[in-house]
Amino acid sequence: MSDPATLDQKWQAFLAEPHVAVLSVASDDDRPPHTVPLFYHYEPNGNVTFFTGTQGRTARKTRLIENAGKVSMCVQKEDFPYKYVTVQGTLLKIDKPPAVEQMLAIARRYMPEDDALEFVHGELNDPKSKLVVFTIRPDRWLTSSFAEDDGN
Repeated sequence: MSDPATLDQKWQAFLAEPHVAVLSVASDDDRPPHTVPLFYHYEPNGNVTFFTGTQGRTARKTRLIENAGKVSMCVQKEDFPYKYVTVQGTLLKIDKPPAVEQMLAIARRYMPEDDALEFVHGELNDPKSKLVVFTIRPDRWLTSSFAEDDGN
């Protein structure tokens, strides 16, 4: 069995890779939790950031996250050996509008540099922009792996 500190570092490194996350937040009515895929940014021992409200649209999740103050986010490796990390976290900060650097830190993980710059500047310069960057503190980690060296 691996040392718990090493396991923690491995899972943090896994979350720091550019996966598409699936975010869930409690609904504020009789509907089930709201669950959506999204791009995010994470560095080991840090917080998770993600944006919403692109293309001038107000996203339902913005209101739900603000009201709930907590979310669950899952990322996975889709080929064998399978693994996933689910982070349950508390809302720390809401940036409306977000800074260019916040948006670029996320967009650069998923797009070539020129595309990331064009996307971020286009979104931030849109007069109808509804952009929001959320910062979430990971409070609880749920992990699983089929890989023998991950200690699960």
